[in-house]
Parts: sequence; structure tokens; C-alpha cells
Amino acid sequence: MDIGIGLPATIPGIDRDSLLDSARRADQRGFASVGVIDRIVYPNYEPLITLAAAAAVTERVRLTTAILIGPYRLNTALLAKQAATVDSISGGRLVLGIAIGARPDDYEASGAPLEGRGARLEQQLDELKRLWSGEERGFAGAVGPPPVSQDGPSVILGGQVDAAFRRAARFGQGWIMGGGTPEDFGAGAGKTREAWSAAGRDGEPRLMSLCYFALGDGAAEAADSYLHDYYAFAGDYADQIAAGAATDEDTIRQYVSGFADAGCDELICFPCSKDPRQVDLLADAVL
Repeated sequence: MDIGIGLPATIPGIDRDSLLDSARRADQRGFASVGVIDRIVYPNYEPLITLAAAAAVTERVRLTTAILIGPYRLNTALLAKQAATVDSISGGRLVLGIAIGARPDDYEASGAPLEGRGARLEQQLDELKRLWSGEERGFAGAVGPPPVSQDGPSVILGGQVDAAFRRAARFGQGWIMGGGTPEDFGAGAGKTREAWSAAGRDGEPRLMSLCYFALGDGAAEAADSYLHDYYAFAGDYADQIAAGAATDEDTIRQYVSGFADAGCDELICFPCSKDPRQVDLLADAVL
């Protein structure tokens, strides 16, 4: 199983040096990828801009949105151009994880309706593929730059409703779980494989997940503070998310082992502190 690490782009107080130092360390320490998550109404860095910055200071790691919310980005041609730009700058390392999201404030801030977002995502995914394939849109031809791969960046779908698994089989290269236990992952992986087979897809879907961690001094406090703040909109469910963070080496090793046993192809571990030393602490524990 590949192990990636999240960049601290959503940690309150994130700054340039912490972000870029974390990306460099992840590249040097052997992680398979660096990941970002997405939100509008929060003091986080924008995901694709963050990955463009990470691309400039790394050479090897995949750059993964885990995930990006598609339907509140109303201009699909602009999204296609942004993603293709990151893909080109990075030499083809972008993995576009994408899903519908559920926070009304982010949709309101974007001027996008929350209702019908699933159907809009499917339209968006179809349009992204056509744009990346060079479909002409105007006097100058296609929306560029051309991505490194002819079919565009790898696309991974998020979500845990039945429609999400069908979208993964129809539009993507696989599925990513946005948090939960290895048992939860196993159930979702099974549904993805069923949808993959029903869609007549060859091969196997790529199956991914994320988890949260904090290691070292003050780990439990960092996880509790950040996750309760970030997931405050979820009410009591924020308690469950915070309690599920791995805050010692034994627990994060158990997570890695559990997800690997459940058939996960890649686990991206997101830190709960902006301190770049979290990269080294995680690498020492699991790589």
C-alpha cells in the first residue's frame, strides 16, 4: 500500500514556510503523495494553488486533491485549465480527487445551488474529459495547456452514497474514502468493485482513503483543537472525527496495517498541526 501525507493547508495559521517545508520533506522522505482537502469558508489555502506551489519544490510525489469540491466551481473550462496547468508544471503528477461536498456555506459563498450538485458533477466530469482531450472552444482552439497525459490527470471520485460509486466506475480511475475506519473502507471498496464490474470496466479500480494524525509532544491536544474547529459544522460528529485521529505511533501503525488489510491501495495521512516535523515523525513511524 502506498502511503501519502496531507499538506497542512487547512491548519489555522498556515504559512508559506510551513507549507513548502512540509512538501519538500514529504518528497525527500519517500511518501507516495502529498494531499490537500477543500473548503471555501475557512482560512485554508486553495487546493490547486497549493499543489502548484508544492509542484515547484518537489520532483517525485503525486499531488492529490483528496478531495476537491467540483459543483461549486461553476466555470468548468477554468477548472480544466487550472488542473491541466498543475499537471503540466508537475510533469504529470496531479491526481484530481473530486466529489460533491455538503456544506451549504461553501455553496452560498460560491453562488452555486446546493440542490442538484450530483447531476452537475457528472456533467462537469464529462466536460473535463472533453476539454482535456482538446475539444475546441473558440478562435484559438482548445482550452490549454494540454495535460501531460492525453486523457488528462487521473480522476478519483469521493463520496459514500451509491451514486458516488457509480460515478467512480463511469468517470474515474477509482474511489477515495474521506475518513472512517478500515471496516468502513472495506465496505466502500466492495461497492466500488461492484459498480466497476457493472459498468464493464477492465482491470481494478484504485482504492484510496485518508485519515488524520498528530504525533509528538501535544499530539492529542493538536488533533482535538484542529478537528473540532474544522468539523464544527458537523455537530456531534466532530467528536467522533477528533476521537478517531491517531495520536501515537502504535495507533498510526495499526491504521496503516488495517487499511492495507482492507485492500487500500493508498492511504493519505493528514496532519493536525502545521509543524513540518510532523512529516518526519510520520515517516519514522510508518515508512
